[in-house]
Amino acid sequence: MREPVERRRQRILDAVRSRGTARVTDLAAELEVSVVTVRRDVEELARGGELRRGHGVARSTAPLAADDGLTGTGALTGASSPQDGDAVGLVVPERHSYLFEAVHGARAVVEAAGMRLAMHIAPHAPASEHAMSLRALESGVRGLLIAPRWRSAAAERDDYDWLAGLDVPTVLMERRPSPGSSLHAMDSVRSDHWYGVHLALEHLTALGHRRIVLAARDDSPTARTLRSAFAQIATEHEGIDDWVVVLSSPGAVPEPAAPESSTPPLDLAAVLRERRATAAILHGDVDALMLVQQLQDAGLQVPRDCSVIAYDDVVAALGSTPLSAVAPPKEEIGRAAAELLLRRLAHPPGARPEAVRRMELLPDLKVRGSTARASQ
Repeated sequence: MREPVERRRQRILDAVRSRGTARVTDLAAELEVSVVTVRRDVEELARGGELRRGHGVARSTAPLAADDGLTGTGALTGASSPQDGDAVGLVVPERHSYLFEAVHGARAVVEAAGMRLAMHIAPHAPASEHAMSLRALESGVRGLLIAPRWRSAAAERDDYDWLAGLDVPTVLMERRPSPGSSLHAMDSVRSDHWYGVHLALEHLTALGHRRIVLAARDDSPTARTLRSAFAQIATEHEGIDDWVVVLSSPGAVPEPAAPESSTPPLDLAAVLRERRATAAILHGDVDALMLVQQLQDAGLQVPRDCSVIAYDDVVAALGSTPLSAVAPPKEEIGRAAAELLLRRLAHPPGARPEAVRRMELLPDLKVRGSTARASQ
């Protein structure tokens, strides 16, 4: 005898409430009905506010257990071990050591809340972040932390529509969408890179450097922010007589040339001599270490002939001359993003929505052996 519709839907509700999240295909197998039937039931239950629909999953509307809500961090507590469906998805680009540091911060917060962090690594391919996000949603994650690669402004705009259409709470890490875009009202946590450039230039000008070069990448939102901030600050700074921005590496552009391309590498020594510059800010760390080696090969010593500040501080301290570096709060970015996401997940259904948060954390300057007073 066919099971009554109301009974079947109650069983679906019981399963979703006990697990937090359940796949539609799993529910269909357990109830011995078609996927189409379960999908129709889930749609009706979601319409009545009894559960939430996702990409191939049904989610409970019950919030996570939270603290008293008065702490500044919004940290949440939960069960002592993660249960099925109690997972947060995290999507980051492959081979991105900078963002991987943020993963450690996010993981600590998520696991302290009794949940699991499910990391999905997006390969260097078009639309890969979209594909990885869909995979995370299909696995039943309750929310997403995501740091899209966005090598170009056009690639960034291409991602706006699908990111805005995600049906789970989502927080952008180290990304800030364009003002007025469809993502303007999405939660985000990033470093204040303008302030990082400010710290570097204030340190160099205090040491008497008045002619400064920025050798920066041009293949990420961070790189584009650094280039813009440097130009603006250097133009307005009374202590800077001359400045220039150059590309730190031939491959550090939105669409790198083919491997067989004959694009010559940056000759930083030649740029410094042409501009009579005595200091350089180099983004990112690996490029910085290689460029410092190039300077030494050209007979320029750091910091005697040129003071150097790296930007990122992932491996800057490991050079033969430890590099002074601007250090964005990478791990704190991950922690703050995870805390914000968990706060969203704990928000009671039907309650008044909380304001969107667009957080910026300030970098720090680590002074090491690569900067010194300018020679007169």
